[in-house]
Amino acid sequence: MSLKSTKIIYWISTGLVALFILPGIFYLNSPMAIESIKHLGLPLWFHYELGIGKFIGGLIVLIPFFPKRLKEWAYVALGIDMLSAVIGLASVNGLVPMSFAPLIAFAILLVSYLSFHKLQHLK
Repeated sequence: MSLKSTKIIYWISTGLVALFILPGIFYLNSPMAIESIKHLGLPLWFHYELGIGKFIGGLIVLIPFFPKRLKEWAYVALGIDMLSAVIGLASVNGLVPMSFAPLIAFAILLVSYLSFHKLQHLK
């Protein structure tokens, strides 16, 4: 795969990840978000901590000038968050299709991560 096509895949997948993650900061106090966190049995302080952390991680993944190692940790943290969401939803709601919805975002994050590494080797 060429450098150009890898860059296109990277920016599309990273842009989609950002679209999944970054807007969430504006809805932290929404009734739906508060009800969802209560439904999962998690404390409200964790909701705010996770929301702010996800926003910062999304910015680190999206903005090019952050160091490679910091981006690595942001990818790891976001991946753990998405996989934990699947576990939490499946534990509370059972094995219904919507419990696995975060795997879609995880798959896109994985494409972004793999193309990020491929770009590092092609440069």
